[in-house]
Amino acid sequence: MKIIATLGPQQSLSWQAAVHFDSKADVRAYTHVKALLDAFVRKEVEYAVLPVYNTREGDKRQVFRFFDDMKAGYWVDNLVLQAHQSLGVFTETDSIETLRMLIGQREVFQQCAEFIEKYLPDITELSVQDINQAINEIRKGGRTEGKAVINSAETLRAHGLRIIEQDVAPHSRTRYAVLGHVAAPLTGYDATALITEPLDDRVGLLVDILNEFSRRGINILDMRTENDIKTQKLRIYLEAEGHIQNENLSSAIAHLEAKVIQQRGMIRVLGSFPRVDMRTKYIKSFGFIGTGAMSQWFAQRLESEGYEVLLTGRTTSLRPEEMIDQVDAVVICVPISATSTTIRQYGPLIRAGKALILLAGESEETIKTALISTSEAVELMLVHNLWGPQAATMKDKNAIVVRTARSGVFCSEFEAFLYKHGAEIIYDSPAKHDLLMGIGQKLPTVISVALAMTLNENNITSDDIASHCTLTSLYPILAMSRVHSQNSRTYAEIMATTGDSRKIVLDFVKNLRHVIQMADAAAIAELCALIDRNATHLSSQFLTARMEQAMAVDEVLGRMI
Repeated sequence: MKIIATLGPQQSLSWQAAVHFDSKADVRAYTHVKALLDAFVRKEVEYAVLPVYNTREGDKRQVFRFFDDMKAGYWVDNLVLQAHQSLGVFTETDSIETLRMLIGQREVFQQCAEFIEKYLPDITELSVQDINQAINEIRKGGRTEGKAVINSAETLRAHGLRIIEQDVAPHSRTRYAVLGHVAAPLTGYDATALITEPLDDRVGLLVDILNEFSRRGINILDMRTENDIKTQKLRIYLEAEGHIQNENLSSAIAHLEAKVIQQRGMIRVLGSFPRVDMRTKYIKSFGFIGTGAMSQWFAQRLESEGYEVLLTGRTTSLRPEEMIDQVDAVVICVPISATSTTIRQYGPLIRAGKALILLAGESEETIKTALISTSEAVELMLVHNLWGPQAATMKDKNAIVVRTARSGVFCSEFEAFLYKHGAEIIYDSPAKHDLLMGIGQKLPTVISVALAMTLNENNITSDDIASHCTLTSLYPILAMSRVHSQNSRTYAEIMATTGDSRKIVLDFVKNLRHVIQMADAAAIAELCALIDRNATHLSSQFLTARMEQAMAVDEVLGRMI
């Protein structure tokens, strides 16, 4: 039989958490965290369960100070339990209006502070360590009128108290750390906790530590600092996504010690464990229609967040129509030209209360089709990610989000996923999205293809370009090279889009003819006036910022020529 140490007394929330971890174990209750950890380090118990965070109370700050006493073992798991605190009285006649004294534990008072301030603002609070002992002594003393106890409903009922208010601290959830003597294995959805020794002062230390994780695409789940009691030097507690066996994380920690902190042995890994999410998640599973590289790219990152992901397409054994009933959110990620057809085929199969998320490059007609093809009770949103599957991360890349009147909590959760991974979210209307995509994608692609055709028709070689281009004239050559060195189908789909993006290209062709006519007529004054009007519309702020970017690019290109 397993032996588990936890904070007492019996029926306390920590005791209940230990029972929840293993209902068949021998649970031993300790009065203080230090005594609990001492028993764990001496291997008198196999596991230790202790609270580390409450959604109302915040972090159990004193707990992390006791990690100094944990010289062996690992943080191996977590439990999250709802803390249902209730108010109980000893007599049949007492009510909230007659109460004069409230008995409870310090952390319970903190969790229930909002209720106490609102309904019992003038009551005397008696903070106790052992709630069982306190209740027994009150009964033994005989003076029970006007006294109430605030604790779990189970504890109150176990002592025969009458509950007059239930769940006085709603949304109160407590996270418990499980300590064990054997490190937890890698699961694929893990986190790692570490703590530093007292650190010498150094300018920018915290920023440099965060940057080390950020540049590797490692998300920080929790970070806090405090001064060591003895030395008053800074100590850092940090929890990061990933298992210590992941090379990316282990190398980040090694680099922190060697290059950032510049002292060996200053970081202690408390353990890796299955990741716990204190936030409410509404989506459990995503199903993709489309098995291309972009679908796989998103699927991998969604799985790293703990979601179940199913991929379906023309060649998968699991058919899209079967998958749709098994998931909370359906994601359509197919070539632009096939998006509307796919929506019409599978949209009607999505049940009410689910979501349809469109990963698409064209908005207005796509959303119209989706609104017609799906139930009014199906959430709907379009996302256009402005990066390809070659991108290592979403960090600092643009994601265009087009919400609809039917975008609800599922859609917001997908947005939160994009934001968490560093995407820059821009909100557009369908028409505005397509118009701007004409500028951002369709027109540059059309120009790049036409430019390559022109080079071919005039027998201009790559050597000719290198010898005759200025830095400025290299810009369209670079765009042309990008288009012609990647997936041609992707760019063909972009050029074939309709909607307002087509208007941009047609307006450009019209204006190009006009500029050519003015140039052929040697209308220098008129061309100068045209350029000045354009500059006014673009604004000096925009031009200054873009010129700074251009100068930076010129510096790089100048070194390469």
